[in-house]
Amino acid sequence: MPTSSLKNDKMRDIPFNIPPVLGEELFLIKDAIQRRKLGGDGYYTQCCEKWLENRLGCSRALLTSSCTAALEMAALLLQLKPGDEVIMPSFTFSSTANAVALRGAVPVFADICPQTMNIDVDGIECLITGATKAIFVVHYAGRVPDMDRINKIARRHGLAVVEDAAQSLGSTYKSRPAGTHSDFAAISFHETKNVVCGEGGALIINNPRYIERAIILREKGTNRKAFLEGQVDKYTWVDIGSSFLPSEIVAAYLWCQLRATDLITADRLNTWRAYRESFAQVKEMFGADLPAPCDENSTINGHIFHLLLRKSSQREKFITGMKARGVTCSFHYIPLHSALAGRRFGRTQPDCPVCDSVSSRLVRLPLYYGMDEADVSYVVNATLNTLSELSFHS
Repeated sequence: MPTSSLKNDKMRDIPFNIPPVLGEELFLIKDAIQRRKLGGDGYYTQCCEKWLENRLGCSRALLTSSCTAALEMAALLLQLKPGDEVIMPSFTFSSTANAVALRGAVPVFADICPQTMNIDVDGIECLITGATKAIFVVHYAGRVPDMDRINKIARRHGLAVVEDAAQSLGSTYKSRPAGTHSDFAAISFHETKNVVCGEGGALIINNPRYIERAIILREKGTNRKAFLEGQVDKYTWVDIGSSFLPSEIVAAYLWCQLRATDLITADRLNTWRAYRESFAQVKEMFGADLPAPCDENSTINGHIFHLLLRKSSQREKFITGMKARGVTCSFHYIPLHSALAGRRFGRTQPDCPVCDSVSSRLVRLPLYYGMDEADVSYVVNATLNTLSELSFHS
């Protein structure tokens, strides 16, 4: 694995992300076409759902057109309505809050922990009011927060818990898969995730009492599934719903990827660990913080490797400096409590000072399936050189 010297390597072009391609995707897509059923819920949809159910041990997995769609289904299943409140971290993608706001409910933004970038569990109870109905918990970078404490708080106040597990397929918490510690979870297969199908997701249902209605919601509010299984002689509109199903072409691509989950996870973790080992001294040398190491309660899937720079004023210069060396880096979310729509649809009380501080200093390094040792070494050296320049000029 790479050394941490400040040598100047020959210029390379290292993108931020390359979606994984395993090699069998086109064959399976062709097979899906030859089966002459391209709409959702066909052979490959069922293959993917059974794989997820077996892998996670959940009551039911339903493929969706996106993780966003899965979150919206969770909000529908919880029957959120105007005036309800849902607590969530401010440091998340807009989809987490949109699922709530679309029901007329209010996203209530909580601060985060700088070590994990996940919700600050100590700050949850002070946000609970008589209108609170649920806690939406985000697994940042595939790291599952303290679900035991969160669930204990939820039980004490009669709240539902939903895991936004968009980034965490392949991670665990207390030896159980991410996404299986709540009533529902939403997983993403967007091209930026570890396992991909371009656009896609899944709703993970751990409480079986929600399965029947979830199937109806996904079928545009009809009982079509019951009709196809011979339970009714015709199907009709029975509830609200929407077109949440992906096509069989998408599911066929995903089926190839799901079966390689362990291979992809191991490959990405190799890069994650190489980064962390190579940057062991950046705090002392440059004042930059690393992601927290895993503890005995959890494993991660190598989804994101980030640095927290010493000052927010360094971030744009860092990204520019890395780009000049052929390495594309990125920051992440603008905190939702400070976003235009967050101020319009949400509530923040008190403020989120940790989120404001760390989100303005965070940069993500390239990390994708198939990075070889030379690529990783080049990114490490480019990072150290750029940090050295920033330190010299600051």
